[in-house]
Amino acid sequence: MEVAMIFLTAYILGGIPFGYLAGRVVGGIDIREHGSRNTGTTNALRTLGVGPAIAVLVLDLGKGLAPVLIARWLGMDSLYVMLAGVTVVAGHNWSIFLRFRGGRGVATTVGVVLGLAPQVMLIIMLIGISITIITRYVSLGAVIGAILLPILMIGFEMPMPYTAFAILLSAILLWRHRPNIGRLLSGTENKVTIAGRDSRPD
Repeated sequence: MEVAMIFLTAYILGGIPFGYLAGRVVGGIDIREHGSRNTGTTNALRTLGVGPAIAVLVLDLGKGLAPVLIARWLGMDSLYVMLAGVTVVAGHNWSIFLRFRGGRGVATTVGVVLGLAPQVMLIIMLIGISITIITRYVSLGAVIGAILLPILMIGFEMPMPYTAFAILLSAILLWRHRPNIGRLLSGTENKVTIAGRDSRPD
């Protein structure tokens, strides 16, 4: 019962659409009808500005970190800890509150991995942020980060369950970014903009 409650809580927590709520509270808009029509941090930046975007980033990251820390605090087996992480990301990507639609899951995945292997995620964040600053393609930073995740897990000799978990999360991220990958390859992906400039999903 305790395990089931952890998973249910992780899914519901993951499904809280902070980007959507920020749009309603700050801008009085449905963020899904503006910019990239995504509920994540980047579209919040494009449609609402820097402050709301930072809030969405922190909250989405926090909801990824919380179930992992709680499961570890309860002394749950590492397999269940990792499954709680996958569940919270699934909740974000396919939110029960948004008719099973949601964001790309980048910030929530960052929170999950920070709770499991902080040294790995800090390296990925450094590389991903650098790529985004240089190219202004958030999607490129996210895609490269997803590719690096299982590689760094292996490089740091993390337990095999952690590596398997990283491969699964990487696959989810790459799947959610497949339209962006296509646009990056064709040279049609839009660069990140701030506060209301129209652009495509990242």
